[in-house]
Amino acid sequence: MNISGHTKVFAVLGHPIGHTLSPVMHNAAFQALGMDAIYLAFDVHPDRLLSVLAAMKDMGLGGVNITVPLKEVAAKGLPQLDDSARLLGAVNTVKFMPDGMIGYNTDGAGFLQAVEEAFGESVAGKSVFICGAGGAGRAVALVCAGSGVRSLTIADTDPARPGNVAREVESQFGVGVTIASRWEAEAREADIVVQATPLGMKPGDPLPLKAEAFRSGQAVFDLVYMYPETAFMKAAKANGAQTANGLGMLLHQGVHAFEIWTGVKPPVDVMKKALEKVVYGPQEKN
Repeated sequence: MNISGHTKVFAVLGHPIGHTLSPVMHNAAFQALGMDAIYLAFDVHPDRLLSVLAAMKDMGLGGVNITVPLKEVAAKGLPQLDDSARLLGAVNTVKFMPDGMIGYNTDGAGFLQAVEEAFGESVAGKSVFICGAGGAGRAVALVCAGSGVRSLTIADTDPARPGNVAREVESQFGVGVTIASRWEAEAREADIVVQATPLGMKPGDPLPLKAEAFRSGQAVFDLVYMYPETAFMKAAKANGAQTANGLGMLLHQGVHAFEIWTGVKPPVDVMKKALEKVVYGPQEKN
C-alpha cells in the first residue's frame, strides 16, 4: 500500500479499540480495488466523540465506523440520522457530507445477512431466543421483530433490561416478547439462539446458558467474532446445534458501510478471506 498526498483516510473509533478487525477487511478491499485509501483505528473517549467527528469531517476523511461504547453517543449527538440508526438508537457508520454528517447503522442488516448465510434461512417465521438485552441484544431484538419473527424471548441478568427492550419492540412492531424465566428450557424450544452478551470475549468466561439449552436442529449464533469457536458454540455443537460466530456479521456490516461511503460494492470474498486469515489462521474455515 502506497501512501500519497491524495490518500483518502477512513477510520474506526472506539474506546478501547485495539481488538478491532475492521482495518483488516477494509484495507484488503481498498488494495483489491486499487483505491488510494487507508483505514485506521483511533481510541476516542466518549466525551470527545462529537468534536473528533467534526474535526475528521473538516480534515476530509472519507468516512468513519463507530464501535462500543460510542454508538449511542453518536446517535444522540448527530443531528442527521438514517432510518437504520433511528430505529436502533445507535450509529456505527458516519458519512461525511458537504453540509454535515449522517449517522447510519449497518449492524442490523449485517446480522440478518450473516444468519441467512450461516444457516441458509432467514429469521422470518422463526422463534428467537436472545441472551443479553444490552446494546447488542436490543439491536438484534429490534431487527428480528422488523423481519417477521414468529416470537421473541429475551434473557438478561439485569431484570430491568428485558422489560425495556420488550416494551420498545412491542410499541414499534407489535411483536409480543417473552421475558425468560426458565432460560435453558425456553432457549431449547427456540429455532434460533443468539448470544449477545460480552461473555466469551475473555478466556474462562462462564457460559450464559448451560449445555441443556441446545438441541439438534437448532441454529446458534454467537456475536463474539474473535475466536473460531467460542465455548458457547462448542456447548451448542456438542448437543447437535448448528453454530456460527459473529465474523459474518462483522463482514456484512462492513460491506454496507463501504458502499455508503464510496458508492462502490467492495469485493466481499477478499474482505472475508482477510478476516478469516486473522481469526482462523492461514487455513480458511472448513
